[in-house]
Amino acid sequence: MDGIVDHTMIRVSDLEESLEWYQTHLDYEEKDRHEGEDFTLVYLGPEDMHDDAALLELTHNHGTDEVEIGDAWGHIAVRVPEGELEAYYEQLMDEGVADYRDPESCGGHYAFVKDPDGHEVEIVQRSPDEGALWSIDHTMIRVEDADDALGFWTRKFEYDEVGRWEADSFANYFLEPRNAADEAMAVELTYNYDGRSYTQGDGWGHLCVRVDDLQDDWDKLQTREADDYREPADCDHLYAFTRDQDGHEIELLERDPAADSLFPF
Repeated sequence: MDGIVDHTMIRVSDLEESLEWYQTHLDYEEKDRHEGEDFTLVYLGPEDMHDDAALLELTHNHGTDEVEIGDAWGHIAVRVPEGELEAYYEQLMDEGVADYRDPESCGGHYAFVKDPDGHEVEIVQRSPDEGALWSIDHTMIRVEDADDALGFWTRKFEYDEVGRWEADSFANYFLEPRNAADEAMAVELTYNYDGRSYTQGDGWGHLCVRVDDLQDDWDKLQTREADDYREPADCDHLYAFTRDQDGHEIELLERDPAADSLFPF
């Protein structure tokens, strides 16, 4: 069981404002939309995104005027070509995006902006063969125990640790499915050494792992003692959800590439 990350879901307070922000500044296009009784889901991504690249899912609960950004939720990171970080950051500034953390303040290696709800978007440099412009490079979440978190992803989902960076007060660990394409999204775990705890908030939604066989892969997770949060039968056998040791939700989704809709409904 080593499926790629299919999408990252975040909640937004004003769907049209968020759609305009991502479509204007990151050149995302709407890939699909589902209108529920009291919510709307929209998949977004670059026009020429790779089949193994991750989508961004925006969820808007109708009647919601504000979302809470908890500190367990970190950010998504999007790609720009190597050597062009400053140029693309200045482009965002010229378009009216708020100046949050510019390249100079980040040692020239990356930068950060925020979307209308305060979701952080990191800008990282990658070679052209590692994914389309503005495609999602990784999603970062904070964890309270690095050993438990690494064990969760390596044992239950069969992900490999592909990189780490250890500083004086924190460490970052990057995990990917085995033999993942260059365009696939990584999961970044951030562990702070001071023993702090985190709040989830409702602005952070979930990660979704694309699986080959929903029931079979769910059964494997249960054998590996994953949290039985929302089993396939509870979700009309369309998807399922487990949770990691910190309460981060992970959806399992069996996607049919030939289907008319990206959603399983």
